[in-house]
Amino acid sequence: MPHLDRHVFVCINERGADHPRGCCKAKGGNEVRDALKKELTARGLGKAIRANNAGCLDQCEHGVAIVVYPEQVWYGGVTVADVDEIVEQHLIGGQPVARLLIPEPPPAVPPAAEPPPAVPPAAEPPPAVPAAAEPAA
Repeated sequence: MPHLDRHVFVCINERGADHPRGCCKAKGGNEVRDALKKELTARGLGKAIRANNAGCLDQCEHGVAIVVYPEQVWYGGVTVADVDEIVEQHLIGGQPVARLLIPEPPPAVPPAAEPPPAVPPAAEPPPAVPAAAEPAA
């Protein structure tokens, strides 16, 4: 398995044109992903940084949404014109592009769910009553 320094997920989720949150595909998700892959390859970074499709990242109103791991840096409103800056400043230079950061990204770790209630152990059957001994003959 190859070692990756970073993994970049680009939302290309598609929703109906009338959906109130919109969708990243209609905002250019495929084009951003293609430009990112092309730029990484051109700079010889394709083996160290992987760019992949992502389904819905639940940041539709910020689309095109991108998340970079392992840092969990969330970008929104990304266009093809932003790809060069993201690659140069963040993926190579290690400094996120502040103007594209989603203001309140999703929590890094989802809140822990409450454990299910304990199931009481099954009641033990009452001890068997010994049978009456028969008188000796």
